[in-house]
Amino acid sequence: MKANTAAACAPHEPTHMQTSIEESAIQKKTLELCESIISHPDFKSLRSHVEGFLQDEASKAAYNGLVEQSQMLEHRQQTGGSITQADIAAFESQRDTVLKNPVVSCFLTAQQEIQTIQQFIGSYVSKTFELGRPPSEEDFGGGGGDCGTGCGCKG
Repeated sequence: MKANTAAACAPHEPTHMQTSIEESAIQKKTLELCESIISHPDFKSLRSHVEGFLQDEASKAAYNGLVEQSQMLEHRQQTGGSITQADIAAFESQRDTVLKNPVVSCFLTAQQEIQTIQQFIGSYVSKTFELGRPPSEEDFGGGGGDCGTGCGCKG
């Protein structure tokens, strides 16, 4: 019986959904979602902050220097090397300076907000496939103070 099921759903054979998706309602609605996202005033602002950062070579260099310093310290720690108080103080000073740069801080805030939107959309799409229906807030644990199934918490 498994062989028949596997043969019926062989990955090399396109399904009707795969072959018709380009001209389907799914594509149309996805494009509508994309249009809604890019036409939203908040998205335009977020995109502006990202573009501003990408065009500011000094801000990019400062941020990249901070990331490299963080990675170097992390690597040193993971390989058993010592990190001195002076290393920590220098990193914290560099971090404070970089984060005071409004181009960098706006970029980081924009990145976080964009990732939140992406995760929100992805979670709804994933939950739709999981449930076989559009999810409600309760499906994400928003209904009774519960944070989800199997976690053991009771809000």
